[in-house]
Amino acid sequence: MSEALIEADSLFMRYPTGRLALEGASLAVRPGEFAVVLGANGSGKSTLLRIVAGIIKPTEGIARIAGQEITRLTGRALADARMTVGMVFQHANLVKRRSVLANVLCGTLGRHRNFATALGVLPRQEIPHGMHCLANVGLQEFAAQRASTLSGGQAQRAAIARALAQRPRALLADEPVASLDPEATNQVMRLLRHVAANEGMAVLCVLHQPDLARRYADRIIGLRRGVVRFAASPEEITDQEIGTLYEDTARYEEAGR
Repeated sequence: MSEALIEADSLFMRYPTGRLALEGASLAVRPGEFAVVLGANGSGKSTLLRIVAGIIKPTEGIARIAGQEITRLTGRALADARMTVGMVFQHANLVKRRSVLANVLCGTLGRHRNFATALGVLPRQEIPHGMHCLANVGLQEFAAQRASTLSGGQAQRAAIARALAQRPRALLADEPVASLDPEATNQVMRLLRHVAANEGMAVLCVLHQPDLARRYADRIIGLRRGVVRFAASPEEITDQEIGTLYEDTARYEEAGR
């Protein structure tokens, strides 16, 4: 069995407000695996993902990418380590006035830190790789178009291409389909599963839709009040177990009626 590319070990996160977002959360995602974190709003899903990405540091615990403890790094060492992790957010955050290809090439800038790139000049030697990434997401014919011309689903696929342009070993996605219509949602979910299976990446995705998790994930990680309640294949998890993740939300909605 392959060693995990993404690891979280006993993560605790308490914010300055006093809120405990994570309480001993642990997980591991292996190469070629598409894992989904499910949970209600406020369960700690996004906090967990941001710690693994090296965006924030936990109060306690360790996160590793490809064996490297990203939670202990700072400065240039942290920037270099984060190049091994592609990140996709709920909104594509493309530069709308630039071409689709130029947006994808922005994902390569971490490998080309120099005066020219600091001024916004994109590395021309990366164009073939950028086109390859666009082909992987089915958008090569849109390379020269302005990003503003893309639909919501196409823009999210371009954001995935930009993340792939980093040449990462792991891909993190934070509710990447929350603002998409059903057709675009399924396109993006199929793409994320394809990236895991065909590119050999570890893909960790935060969702709030149990049906999508059941349909596409190799493994579902259930998070409730900052605690991992289960981590198993969709076939091994009951509807009742998934329902327990949303009990607090259900009670809140019932009380408001």
